[in-house]
Amino acid sequence: MLKLHTLDLHDRAPRVIAAFLLETPEGPVLFETGPESRFSALLDGLNALGYAASDIRWVFVTHIHLDHAGAAWRLAELGATIHVHPKGAPHLADPSKLWASATRIYGEQMEALWGQMGSVPEHRIAILQDGDGVEIGGVRIEALETPGHANHHHAYRLGDVLIGGDVTGVRIGRGPVLPPCPPPEIHIETWCQSIAKIRALNLRKLYLTHFGPTDDVGPHLEALEARLLEWADWIKARLKQGQSREQMVAEFEAYVAGTLRAAGLSEEEVQEYEFADPAWMSVDGLVRYWTKHHPEEVMA
Repeated sequence: MLKLHTLDLHDRAPRVIAAFLLETPEGPVLFETGPESRFSALLDGLNALGYAASDIRWVFVTHIHLDHAGAAWRLAELGATIHVHPKGAPHLADPSKLWASATRIYGEQMEALWGQMGSVPEHRIAILQDGDGVEIGGVRIEALETPGHANHHHAYRLGDVLIGGDVTGVRIGRGPVLPPCPPPEIHIETWCQSIAKIRALNLRKLYLTHFGPTDDVGPHLEALEARLLEWADWIKARLKQGQSREQMVAEFEAYVAGTLRAAGLSEEEVQEYEFADPAWMSVDGLVRYWTKHHPEEVMA
C-alpha cells in the first residue's frame, strides 16, 4: 500500500495547491513543489511528516508552470534531482523566458504570487520520456506524456494511482471538476487524447494538484472531458459573435461562478476555485486555441 500524503501549500486559501509526498524505504519522494512563494508552507508540511527539505532527493514535476514547479530550484540547491518532461527541462535550467511570460500576465503581483526566480543546475535535472520509469524503494514511477493543458506535461503512474497534474483537472472538495485552460498551449483534441490515455489505465485513484485525491476516476474523467468541450464551445460561440475580450471575461466569470454555486458551493469555496483556476485565464487560453488552431471556425 502506497504511503502517499497530500501537503496543502495554503496558497491564499486552503485547497488551492497541493504537493504530494511518497514515503519509501529509500527515503521520501516529492511530486510537485508549488511556487517558491509557498516554500515555507512546503517545509511545514514536510516537517509535520518528520522530514526536512534536505531529505528530499527525488522530485517529480508534472510541468513547469510556476504553481507546480516554481520552488524546484530551492530543492535542487539542497541536493534533489528534478524529474521533468524534455520540453520543460530547458525552462528549469534557464527560467528567464518563463518568468518574462508570466510577468506579462501578472505584472506587479509576480513576487507575491510566485516568489523568487532561481535556476536548477543541469546536473540536477533528470529528463523523462513518455513511458520511462524510475524505481525508488520498490515503487515504480512511470512518466506518461499527457499534453493538452501544456505540451510539456507528464502525469506519473504509481501502479493503479496517478499524480495527474493539470491534465486531470481542478476539483476542490465537494465541487465539480473544471479544466484549467491558461494560454499559451491549450489544445482541445490533444487533451481529449490524454484523457483517453488515462482512462485506459483503469486507475483506482487520481491525485490532483488542485486539489487532492479522488477515487471516482471514471466519472471524474468523463465530467472533465464534457466540461472542456463545453467551455471550448462557449468561447467559440462568442468569438463568432464578435465579442470583445472584456465582454467574454465578465460573462465567463459569472458563468463559472454560477456553475459552482449551482453545485451548492459557498462563496469561500467559489473563491478557492478562482484562485486555483482563474476564469479569465481560461478565456485567454481558449481564445488563443480557436484563433491559432481553427481560425476559420470563429470568424465573426
